[in-house]
Amino acid sequence: MFPTRPKAGLFSRLALTGAALLLPLTPGWAQPAPTAPTTTPPVIAPVAPPKPRALTSVTRDEIEQAQYDGGDLPAGQSALTAKVQILLDRSGISPGVVDGWRGGMSESAIKAFQRRAGLATTGRMDHAVWDLLQGYGLSPLTADYAITDEDAAGLVDNIPSDYARKAAMTSQGYTNVLEKLAERFHMDEKFLAKLNPGAAFQPGETIHVTLPAKPIRASVTRIIVDKQTRRAAAYDAKGNLVADYPATVGSADTPSPHGNHTVDAVALNPTYTYNPHRNFKQGKNDRVLTIPPGPNAPVGNVWIDLSEPTYGIHGTATPSQLFLNQSHGCVRLTNWDAWELAHMVKPKVTTVEFLAPGVSIADVTGASPVVAATQTAVTATIAGTRPPARGTRLPPQVLAAESPVPAEAAATASAAATITEAAASTTAATVAAPAPLVITPATPGPTEPLVPATPAPASPGEEPEYPSDVGLPETLPGQPSGSVTLYPQVQAP
Repeated sequence: MFPTRPKAGLFSRLALTGAALLLPLTPGWAQPAPTAPTTTPPVIAPVAPPKPRALTSVTRDEIEQAQYDGGDLPAGQSALTAKVQILLDRSGISPGVVDGWRGGMSESAIKAFQRRAGLATTGRMDHAVWDLLQGYGLSPLTADYAITDEDAAGLVDNIPSDYARKAAMTSQGYTNVLEKLAERFHMDEKFLAKLNPGAAFQPGETIHVTLPAKPIRASVTRIIVDKQTRRAAAYDAKGNLVADYPATVGSADTPSPHGNHTVDAVALNPTYTYNPHRNFKQGKNDRVLTIPPGPNAPVGNVWIDLSEPTYGIHGTATPSQLFLNQSHGCVRLTNWDAWELAHMVKPKVTTVEFLAPGVSIADVTGASPVVAATQTAVTATIAGTRPPARGTRLPPQVLAAESPVPAEAAATASAAATITEAAASTTAATVAAPAPLVITPATPGPTEPLVPATPAPASPGEEPEYPSDVGLPETLPGQPSGSVTLYPQVQAP
């Protein structure tokens, strides 16, 4: 049977449909705005920051006459930054290499300088730092140097990266005169070349060099290694900061040790034993190799052995890369900084403290932000005094007596420095150029050479990574047993 009300429903549906057709046409009803076609916004490629500007060349006068006018050091490479680096080096706060670049090592050095002065450790150049540095600039910052035949002696053709090829060589020496002299004067090779455009760096040639300070001769009883700021600070028995160095400290794969350790021995120009079974594996080399000594050796020209087996403080073949490279757990310094430190530590006495993450050198040496703020407030007073001499180095005023300074420079320096009675009393003895003083302890050390001709026998499977695990005497090469020589501090190439 069919439904009884089909027509009523049909008419209702037809009426609604008609209304739907008429509604859009009725005046007064709003029409939806036409939709604009969607477009994808253009992709703007990120603009790389401008590359730091490098100097094409630099002159001695530009370095000597560079002045600070406020603000941070110039971006890139500049004569002013080179001048600051030389002054930092002379103050006992090593900037690493003198290269004129404002970068990580220079920033860390300024922080260390500010920490020692009790200033806020910003790592940025300011008038307080500049004024304090002037006490170390009373003698010329640059000089002429005549290259000798000896400078060209002992060079090697190249230094291979493969350890097996290194082991087949007789020396890991310098590859050219430029590299050799750059290390002697604490400079980057490229910067030394820019200071001497067109130079061939051959014997008989006179070149321009920067003049760092002579090595410190002090006694270091405590070394603090800050992994975060990548600095190694050396202190004497009274807690005075003797020197502060930039360092490469371990890596993610082979981190440096933790806690406190002791200096066990010192080796200058050591051979190096590569042992893939104990530390790391280099390339395809799977056997123990003995690599000859030299400044381009894996540990540079110095090894300061720590009580933690296979760990030490040592030099590097690439000083300009300290903050770029990673070490195999050790503390890596420039060759000249490591050499300086090696003459100041005392085996079985000097402690080496690796700070825990989040702990700074200032935290464990008593400095505080309150002290820094107070010192900043009295900057005018600090800036008018001469900075303390670096270690046992003669004060800057004594060095000025060795090299005449123009009247204008002397007037400027005297305004920024005060000569103490101690400095004046030392002057006469320095000009007389006394012979080196050799200090020998009452109880001489062992008489065997520092680096044994025949390495100590090792147990099968436990070959030492030389000089770790090898009993080394405390004497430095060419000196009486257990002695250290204090050399007269004369500022000369």
